[in-house]
Amino acid sequence: MSKKMQSELVAILSDLIALPSPYPPGTSVEICAYTAKRLKKAGYKVEIATKTKGVDNVVARLKGKGKGPVIAFNAHVDTVGVGERANWKSDPYKALVKGGLVYGLGAGNCKGSMAVQIWLAEEIARRGGPAKGELIFTFVADEENLGPDGMEFLRKSGKVRPDALILGAQTENNLIVAERGVMWAKITTKGRAAHAGNPAAGDNAILRMMRLMRALSSYYDKALAKRVSGAMKSTVNIGMFHGGHNTNVVPSACTVEIDRRLLPDEKVKDAYAELKRVIDGVGEPRSQYTVEFLTGTNGFFAPENGAAVGAFEAAVKAHSRRKVKFLNATGVSDGRYYADDGIEIINFGPGSGAQGHAANESVPIAEMIDAAEIQLDVVKRLLG
Repeated sequence: MSKKMQSELVAILSDLIALPSPYPPGTSVEICAYTAKRLKKAGYKVEIATKTKGVDNVVARLKGKGKGPVIAFNAHVDTVGVGERANWKSDPYKALVKGGLVYGLGAGNCKGSMAVQIWLAEEIARRGGPAKGELIFTFVADEENLGPDGMEFLRKSGKVRPDALILGAQTENNLIVAERGVMWAKITTKGRAAHAGNPAAGDNAILRMMRLMRALSSYYDKALAKRVSGAMKSTVNIGMFHGGHNTNVVPSACTVEIDRRLLPDEKVKDAYAELKRVIDGVGEPRSQYTVEFLTGTNGFFAPENGAAVGAFEAAVKAHSRRKVKFLNATGVSDGRYYADDGIEIINFGPGSGAQGHAANESVPIAEMIDAAEIQLDVVKRLLG
């Protein structure tokens, strides 16, 4: 079966690489139409779900005859841009098969997993579909943008509410079952402009911001050092700092944007309240600064004794004769939109995270085959 499977997986991935879907602009109409056509032909009930024109998502359903869990698979269809074309050794929109690898834009992140899931959906249909429960395959846009038009839209609209969510990711066929939350906030300080030759006549907004950031840094250095869970750490980063408009003018405004990564047991609302409490405690005039919540999602942790996690552990052992590894996630996935739903959220798929967003990215064909066989076994264990 492996040779036939290899040919089918490489062909699907080659098709996907040839359908550009970079963000920006994030258009996903063509690649979603391709996917929807295949799954409709396979016998799935397929919907193209769209919140914003041009940003399409595919939702494909196949129900079993008996009662059982709802298992959803997910892969994002969008990629980053090509970047510097000169850094690519081959056409980024034409799959290159070489040395057991498939090269091309998105081959690793996330079209390799997408190809596996399309093959998986078709193979399950060829075998008669699930015996029980419901199987859902979702292929979404807007992931690279961290935007609201992809998986967040499917969650909020109620179109996809599973008992377990399996997201395609570059895990080298290991598992990520825990993910930190994220909270973004913006701080703005105000001042009074004056000539730089007489700075005492003004009120320097950058200096005010520096006082706030010094206090915030001092607080987090102590507080976050204690917030550790295994390999996961609670962190903070000042990602943007903007102030002033001319060197010879005392700046009247300054802004910073802050990224806080939260342990699964920390909550976004509490992290924002903590940030504001520290800023308010510095003693700057309240009228001269604002603290604004930008966005955020809580983290999640799927218990290692959950049904889906257990099915993956057993399937990996059966097909690869190894014990599955549980990896630490650096970034965030679309699973974060389901963090408060009390479901199992699992990231799994072929390829190395080091390949994502890089020129000449690739995915190993052998890992795609393993990923397909393992996930086929997982579905059998969960849905029959």
